[in-house]
Amino acid sequence: MTETAAVLRGKLIGEQALQYHQISIDTRTLSNPPDTLFFALKGKNHDGHKYIDEAYQAGVRCFVTDEPIDTSKYPGAAFIQTEDSLESLQKLAAAHRRKFPVPVIGITGSNGKTVVKEWIFQLLRNDYNVVRSPRSYNSQVGVPLSVMQMQKEHTLAIFEAGVSQTGEMKKLKSIIEPTLGIFTHLGDAHQTNFLSLEQKAVEKAWLFADCELVIYCRDQKIIGKAIRNLGVKTFTWTLREDSGADLKVKILERANGNTRIAFYFQDTVFNAILPFGDDASIENACHTVALLCYLGYQGEEIARRLVQLSPVAMRLEQKQGIEHCTLINDTYNSDLGSLTIALNMLSGQHQNSAKTLILSDILQTTRKPTALYVEVDRMLREHRINRLIGIGPEISHHASVFATPQKSFFPDTETFLAHIPEFHDEAILIKGSRDFRFERIVSLLEDKAHQTVLEINLDAFSRNLSYFRSLLHQNTKMVTMVKAFSYGSGSFEIANLLEHHRIDYLAVAFSDEGKTLREKGIRIPIIVMNPEPSSYPTIIKYQLEPEIYHFAPLLRFSAAVKNQGLNHYPIHLKIDTGMHRLGFVEEELNSLTESLLQHREYLRVASVFSHLAAADDPDFDSFTLSQLNAFARMSEQIIKTAGDANTLRHILNSAGIERFPEYQFDMVRLGIGLYGISAVGSPALQQVSSLKSIILQIKNIRAGESVGYGRKHMAIKDQTIGTVPIGYADGLRRSLGNGIGRVMIHDRYAPIIGNICMDMCMIDLTGIPASEGDPVLFFGPEYPVTAMADQLGTIAYEVLTGISPRVKRIYFRE
Repeated sequence: MTETAAVLRGKLIGEQALQYHQISIDTRTLSNPPDTLFFALKGKNHDGHKYIDEAYQAGVRCFVTDEPIDTSKYPGAAFIQTEDSLESLQKLAAAHRRKFPVPVIGITGSNGKTVVKEWIFQLLRNDYNVVRSPRSYNSQVGVPLSVMQMQKEHTLAIFEAGVSQTGEMKKLKSIIEPTLGIFTHLGDAHQTNFLSLEQKAVEKAWLFADCELVIYCRDQKIIGKAIRNLGVKTFTWTLREDSGADLKVKILERANGNTRIAFYFQDTVFNAILPFGDDASIENACHTVALLCYLGYQGEEIARRLVQLSPVAMRLEQKQGIEHCTLINDTYNSDLGSLTIALNMLSGQHQNSAKTLILSDILQTTRKPTALYVEVDRMLREHRINRLIGIGPEISHHASVFATPQKSFFPDTETFLAHIPEFHDEAILIKGSRDFRFERIVSLLEDKAHQTVLEINLDAFSRNLSYFRSLLHQNTKMVTMVKAFSYGSGSFEIANLLEHHRIDYLAVAFSDEGKTLREKGIRIPIIVMNPEPSSYPTIIKYQLEPEIYHFAPLLRFSAAVKNQGLNHYPIHLKIDTGMHRLGFVEEELNSLTESLLQHREYLRVASVFSHLAAADDPDFDSFTLSQLNAFARMSEQIIKTAGDANTLRHILNSAGIERFPEYQFDMVRLGIGLYGISAVGSPALQQVSSLKSIILQIKNIRAGESVGYGRKHMAIKDQTIGTVPIGYADGLRRSLGNGIGRVMIHDRYAPIIGNICMDMCMIDLTGIPASEGDPVLFFGPEYPVTAMADQLGTIAYEVLTGISPRVKRIYFRE
């Protein structure tokens, strides 16, 4: 502590020889208290000095304060008393930074900082040992905590810097001391304390005052002026015909969520595919390409890496709400740009639902209030918002500008919570600045309190769909499977997204699933794969289309259609090409076509299809090819005799699309591939679902003690165990217990020990720094569901479809 006291120029009281290797500002996140230096920071609504007792009881012995402390109460501890704890934290981080002569990339801007940082990490992680800001740690507190992560093994650092008022960036600059800089984008976000965009640009640009080079978009004139005033070397890029830029960018094509881009650098041109289609992602990616060009990477290599970029950091969450409502949670910030994104999700995902917006005053803007809320009203009308609830003095003052059919206003969040209106069968977007603490509204309107959740990344889902579409001919149609609760992801939510993406058909297993989708507003054609005769009236009533796999169902369904006075009802014929489950065999085709001709008045063959038995297994490719050839032959015979020009043929499943795309015929059926499972290990696919929970309780047990029912786990040494609120009633198979399965906590694996209970399981935390409330990952992008399937000796389908409906589904966009 002596050296630290000298750096901070503080008064050291107590045990001077104590050492530490970690920094903490929050007693709730202590992982190794005896090895931690605790900074007692003060803020508007908190005072870290109040938690010194708690930290000491937890084992912390090193403290930095800016108030006098009665050190006699804390024997064996050391206190450094300073004038300002926050400034002391920043000084310590700056001194730590100076120990490491490695390249440091500093990133600032109004938007895109976190995405650009994470994408640089993705692009360079194989070449450098990278340390970077966790999440969005870019504030006066977050930056020093980020920089304190630097260690001698790191060869590259990437840190974000954000400011909310003048004078802040100089402090962050002294901590980060970047060698390279990236200025991402300048916009209205966090504009409140700046007089103009120009002033904000100048403030942000201070980060780069001593940089070797700064990267920015030459099209952003205000940024350019601020950078030029610093007199530093620059590397610029442009989307325009601007000969002065170092890198010229030309968008060639946007299709299916991807963007094909041409990059012109020096005397070379290279094309690349960006797996995103929105303007913000294109801009963010161009910053990373500019960096790689400057670092000397060749165009071919840049293109190879760019196509593998994956999405970053979600802000928008979709949850189940009370009274059959759906909540979209966007309580992170409030500006027109983020409101546009949120409204796009609301209207895109809920075209057929009543749409409600709960909106706070918009604080992060320089616009005049009247003009601002006139623009908001225009956006609400554009997105067909049915109901507006405005919270805050400014939006309430401008209530008259809104033409929304239903509207109500409240001066503050407390008043709203005291007089909360009724909600029924609505999609509710909750959008507010942090100051309004809208998380309280989310908590009140949320349906379930179960802390085990299944998160579904809708953007990853959309990108997976785009990947499969890229393998198809332009005119090939697609059926997507939403049976079994959409592989556990939620039937309506996924169906709604697929309808938004203009899928040709949905397919369900049973008529009740199709009925539910129709009742919730899904209008595209729906195939029922396992129709039972008793369900025929439901199928006809809700305009569902049955699979017909044998003569008895054909005759019965024809009679049902006739009884309803209908004609030419669409059916989908299943033929058996070798799977031997359901379907007409080849020897029955003559009789089948005769029967179809007899019932031609009532039935129309919409499609003929079959199932591949082993399309994902190269060992059975010869069998798969025999199925494909049999299907071509059999389906041609049926269509030629009993079909028409519009009858479709389809046999490829997800694996078939990837491995046998030449046999796509008129349509394909996409199922597990949408959820990120690839038959060829394609890096373009992303796992959509993440099963997460938390640690409810941590306890230490002694050697010889047991854990769980049946005392199946007997500790052979002292252990630390954690209890997690998920069990076999949630879909966590009991056979994963007793060390078979494992979970991930803070990027480390912990085995599941003892028998899994109905509602809980226990994990071994020995040697893992963890606290109660910490997240536990059962599967997700960083720990694939196939790992759990392998532990169970089964397939990913079974794991995903086995997640109980009582597990709360959270849908989000990045």
